[in-house]
Amino acid sequence: MTVVRTERLVLRRWREEDIAPMAAINADPEVMRWIGDGSVRDIESTRAGIEAMERDWETDGFGLFAVELADTGEPAGFTGLAVPRFLPEVLPAVEVGWRLGRPFQGRGLATEAARAALRFGFERCGLRRIVSIAQVGNDASERVMAKLGMRPVLETVDPGCGRPVRVHEVTPAGAVLDTPT
Repeated sequence: MTVVRTERLVLRRWREEDIAPMAAINADPEVMRWIGDGSVRDIESTRAGIEAMERDWETDGFGLFAVELADTGEPAGFTGLAVPRFLPEVLPAVEVGWRLGRPFQGRGLATEAARAALRFGFERCGLRRIVSIAQVGNDASERVMAKLGMRPVLETVDPGCGRPVRVHEVTPAGAVLDTPT
């Protein structure tokens, strides 16, 4: 089983017991405000999403990891790699993304998790370019992207919800894969 460890986090494949904590994160309107049309998700749509994430691992050889705190095992959300099929104009591409519950935001955990996912993508999957997509106005996610060495390359509209998005990209040469000192 694929597991990636960082100083404070464990990134791993999904388990049945992850569904309820992830559903609680997905039910928080503040967490979901920059995802699609901002709608929250219930436990059944969360279960379906996690099942889809696991299928992606089987078909693509990479996917979105469940993220937990290393010292307590507490579920914090997810990070990882996915094909951004919702935005066909950027394909072919692989996106790094993340979603953390509010108690885990503002602590550098998204950057730490996404940095580990980038390293996984470049070093273990052999990817040569990774994108990240944020709705315009989601300054927190764009700050994470900048810390990863990503640069904006395109502004467009998410066809699924009509909201403007900004696409960022990075190559192995430009990625910040170590924590700056």
